[in-house]
Amino acid sequence: MEESQIFYKKKKESKYGPYKILFTGLDGAGKTSIILTLGRQLSKISKIEPTKGAQRTSFKLLGREISEWDLGGQKSYLISYLKSPSKYFDKTEIAIYVIDVLDDSRIIESISYLYDVINKFKELKINPPLNIFFHKYDPQLMNNLTLKSQIDDVMKEIWETVEYKKLYFFRTSIYDPFALMSTLSKILLELYPKSDLIQKTIEEFAKKLDCDGLIIIDKNSIILGSHFKDDDSKQLLSKTIAYFLTLNDVFVDMNLEEQKDQIIVRKSQNHFLFKPIIFQESKISYYMLILKRRNPFDLYFINKDFPAFVNVFKDIILS
Repeated sequence: MEESQIFYKKKKESKYGPYKILFTGLDGAGKTSIILTLGRQLSKISKIEPTKGAQRTSFKLLGREISEWDLGGQKSYLISYLKSPSKYFDKTEIAIYVIDVLDDSRIIESISYLYDVINKFKELKINPPLNIFFHKYDPQLMNNLTLKSQIDDVMKEIWETVEYKKLYFFRTSIYDPFALMSTLSKILLELYPKSDLIQKTIEEFAKKLDCDGLIIIDKNSIILGSHFKDDDSKQLLSKTIAYFLTLNDVFVDMNLEEQKDQIIVRKSQNHFLFKPIIFQESKISYYMLILKRRNPFDLYFINKDFPAFVNVFKDIILS
């Protein structure tokens, strides 16, 4: 069974409160490490302690608040969530259920609790997209046919057992941050009716610049859109995006960052440009990362092309 594509209809934006994103699953599955990886807080992963109860954080995506619920997976907490489903599960817009693919001894337990969560959704008469992450499927394990077969078997069992329309499967790893960012980005952007328009605008701008690759990302590591000429360009940018975001974070911490500054790196014939996208009306930060294999970037951002793109991008997001 191949991994599902996301085709469900985008939800109309609610006028009441933030979007609620729920991370749940057994303890040790990797829920918190996923959240820390997206926040580029990799140094904290080795020091993670079991999450106590429901930990809530919030951030903004395209101007709308996201409430992120990380439900601790220790047994006593799992029981309490099921006893008070309206407190923990109600109003969920997107659910992410994390399964540790390396812990064979708990797969059955994990699937059992997944079924419990689904039953609570049905009791509450809610039907959020349920994204199942087969986590810790690290890059070096991708050629492990035994593990792949085991995951396929679990996917098949869940698919055939559960009567739930919005069910999607993904293989994830914190050691493949771009793939993890891409997965979460696709899931979250389904909440936004304008995400397709943003993608088309980015594609048109990339073609106008005749660049080899272009990514727009926000400070929370959510990829808003991208365009690549070929797989090589995609690989190059995907491996450097975390570097540029982290470098920018360092400059901010050292008070060396200027909003209008750009970072240019040349490696062999590859030119990388990392540039903030500034909206005077908003404090939300967006960033553009471009790859061009011919000529330096200086000429591309002293003409009208970049300001014109910013104006269009801003109109889409703020309108």
